Amino acid sequence: MNDFQKGFVINTSIVDDEIAEKQKPNYQKEVVEWLSVIASALIIVVFLFGFVFRVAVISGDSMKNTLFNADVVVISNFNYTPKQGDIVVVSRNAENAPEAMRAENGPIIKRVIATEEQEVNIDFEAGTVYVDGIPLNEPYISTPTTDQYDVQFPVTVPKGCIFVLGDNRAVSLDSRNSRIGDGGMIDTRYVLGHAVYRMFPFDRIGGLSLDD
Repeated sequence: MNDFQKGFVINTSIVDDEIAEKQKPNYQKEVVEWLSVIASALIIVVFLFGFVFRVAVISGDSMKNTLFNADVVVISNFNYTPKQGDIVVVSRNAENAPEAMRAENGPIIKRVIATEEQEVNIDFEAGTVYVDGIPLNEPYISTPTTDQYDVQFPVTVPKGCIFVLGDNRAVSLDSRNSRIGDGGMIDTRYVLGHAVYRMFPFDRIGGLSLDD
């Protein structure tokens, strides 16, 4: 019997070692990949909250019972055009300059009641708001609109402006008062964005659209 007929043994140890090496977890590679994912996520978050979203803390009770003092909301200003029913944040100084952000001149948050060329009228005895002659259904208000300031009604909203009211009409300084905007009318260029989501408190977290 020759050597071939006797048979032979194949040494697989080299192959097995290579397979085992390939199957070994590469922790360094995994760490690098995770760091890359985290860095990308941080860049996206910074971009979104720098250019698309802002976070605001509510101060005061003028939007009660929709928004309460110390609520934290997300404000969106990306490609935004105000529409009736939106909750908007408005700058009260034309330049929106930090040095002009005194307490009496800081941003305000209100609800859009009417947009350009719509007519607003208020029956202060009944507490009812009319837009283009139609009474508004306002389930969001905590007090009726019975307080009148110095703006005389009816009024037509000029082009490029909006008319706003707070949901807590008894304490809200809004478009009923000529101190707000230009005779009560808010130039849309001073709208910093609209409130889209409540982040805090956690028991009331959720969207702020009338459709939510």
